[in-house]
Amino acid sequence: MKKLFKIVLNTVPRPLLIRLSYAVRPILAAYLKGDQFTDPIDGKSFKTFLPYGYGNQRSNVLSPSTLSLERHRLLWLYLKNETDFFTGQHKVLHFAPEQAFYKRFRAMDNLDYTTTDLNSPLADVKADICNLPFENDSFDIILCNHVLEHIPDDTKAMQELYRILKPGGFGVFQIPQDLNREVTFEDDSITDKKERAKIFGQYDHVRVYGRDYFDKLRSIGFSVEEVDYTASLSENDIETYCLAKGEIIPVVRK
Repeated sequence: MKKLFKIVLNTVPRPLLIRLSYAVRPILAAYLKGDQFTDPIDGKSFKTFLPYGYGNQRSNVLSPSTLSLERHRLLWLYLKNETDFFTGQHKVLHFAPEQAFYKRFRAMDNLDYTTTDLNSPLADVKADICNLPFENDSFDIILCNHVLEHIPDDTKAMQELYRILKPGGFGVFQIPQDLNREVTFEDDSITDKKERAKIFGQYDHVRVYGRDYFDKLRSIGFSVEEVDYTASLSENDIETYCLAKGEIIPVVRK
């Protein structure tokens, strides 16, 4: 199964993959039903989660029911337990909306919810993150997760995110990050997809972010909280929810 998932991830275009997953998901959820691991997003439990990864695959990380990964489940828990995202009235912009969240956030009466992306079939507004069609100070909350590592000019993208966030608002800008690396690495001369997957972790990534990511956000004007939310959870919860211990949630404010 791991080999099959790897082939599918690396050959099927992402928009088509999103559409196909809606048909496959109920079958996988029924087949893997159990009581060993739980997805906190929908509360369903399974005997195992699925493997996932474009290069080196991680075992037991993809929820069969919501298709959430470790970072999605961690973010859900953080938003639910530490913010008023689910109760307050908020105008929200969600970049490249994840399937695990999309329908749930869309159905929430307290959110004025807009999605955006260049290619996603789930996007309300097709837009370039470096040239957004929104007014200054437009949104209370911006979710932009695992997007910036795809953007050649991430400085311009960050500036646009800062521009459209309301003063007093907050955003979550998760990225794949090597916390052992002090400085972000990027090299535009690497164009081969296999080589990019090997070096950057995925064929369509353009950099590997280091610990300096947080300071780059600060240089744009954001205040940044580096939230290690797993540190506030029990070992049992981390294991049951299949979370990545020590993963940092970058919470930014304007």
